[in-house]
This record gives sequence, C-alpha cells and structure tokens, in this order.
Amino acid sequence: MIKIVLDTSVVVAGLRTRLGAGNAVLRLVAQRRLVVLATPPLFLEYEEVLKRPEHRLVHGLPLDAIDEFLAELAALVEPVDVHFQWRPQTRDANDEMVLEAAINGHADALVTYNVADFAGAVERFGIAVLRPGDVLRRVKP
Repeated sequence: MIKIVLDTSVVVAGLRTRLGAGNAVLRLVAQRRLVVLATPPLFLEYEEVLKRPEHRLVHGLPLDAIDEFLAELAALVEPVDVHFQWRPQTRDANDEMVLEAAINGHADALVTYNVADFAGAVERFGIAVLRPGDVLRRVKP
C-alpha cells in the first residue's frame, strides 16, 4: 500500500469540490487504499486552514462538519513522530512540516498541487512528489 503525506493544499481542494482529484485522493484514503501519514503540527495546520473564513465560504461547511471530517481523517492517519528536523529544505516554513512528515514517516510520496515547492528537497530523500491526479493513475481501480 502506498504511504503518502498530504500537503494542506490537497486537503483544502478535496473539500472545496467533489469533482476534483484532491477529493478522489481523500476518498481513496477513506477506503483505506492509501495510507496517509501526518505529524501533529501538520494535522493542526489542516484544521487551521480548513476553518479559515475564506475556505469556509467556498466549501460551505459549518465548523461542526469540519470537526467531523477531521475526526474521521484523524482515525485514518498513521501518526509520525519527528525524530530529525531537516530544516531548511524549502522556502516556506509550512512546507517544511509536510516534508518532515514525509521523511520521518518513510512516505512513498508527498502529494501536493505545489510540486515545484518540493522538487529540489525530496530528491535528497528518495520521496516522490506527486499531484493528486498522478496518485489516481498509480492506484488501480
């Protein structure tokens, strides 16, 4: 089974539309066809970003529905402890959290819409950087 770390952009996009690849990746996680890895700080970032007014305006979910989604996602997450910090590897501190989850969790892939943000950093660690559509093509129906 493929072990992945989801960039926050994928989680947000997955809730913004049911038709996109991000939502399809979240469904594969819910079906336990992908193992999702996360550190506590990364998971807290998911929560903070999903609850921002600008995102709530688009996905239209009330706070209790976001909390329910996060509880279900948390039940599926394989927790990762950060034993080593590899900073700095990227230009954005939030990207560092995602990368460290992938490195410390021995992820097969880091899934993001912002591939360029991670391109140089992951090569050193042998982690694939994939867009959600790439993941869908790799997981057999």
